Amino acid sequence: MSEQHSNAAHDADHGHHDHAAHGSLKSYFTGFVLSIILTAIPFWLVLGKVFEKSSTTGLVVLGFAAVQIVVHMIYFLHMNTKSESGWSMLALIFTVMLVVIMLSGSIWVMYHLDHNMMPGMMPEAIGEIPHALDAMPAPMDPAMHALHGAHKMP
Repeated sequence: MSEQHSNAAHDADHGHHDHAAHGSLKSYFTGFVLSIILTAIPFWLVLGKVFEKSSTTGLVVLGFAAVQIVVHMIYFLHMNTKSESGWSMLALIFTVMLVVIMLSGSIWVMYHLDHNMMPGMMPEAIGEIPHALDAMPAPMDPAMHALHGAHKMP
């Protein structure tokens, strides 16, 4: 009798907590179809060269990626403002902040590395390359290096 009483109390206690609703087959199918569409459109944009500038294509693809992340969170992870008393929303906000910081920092570093490490690829520097090569000493043949080193020994 006490076991039935504790199970009833246990079930009643769980009734007061908000649980995230699990998706139905229809919601999973909707998320799947949206994911396919949100993947196919960027492929078409890139392969069809719809936009003249690659930077525009990149921004549009990033926009579709952001929408697809939202679709995944809603339809597959079942995230909303009511699940887990809002803690999942706080975790989402923190994650978005970290991703934005990491992506913007990575793009900033890659831009400056490209700008500072590849000066020979810029059109104004191409004319200076042959002069720099003429000033460099010619590489030494390994056999000549051995002979040259033998003459230096006392």
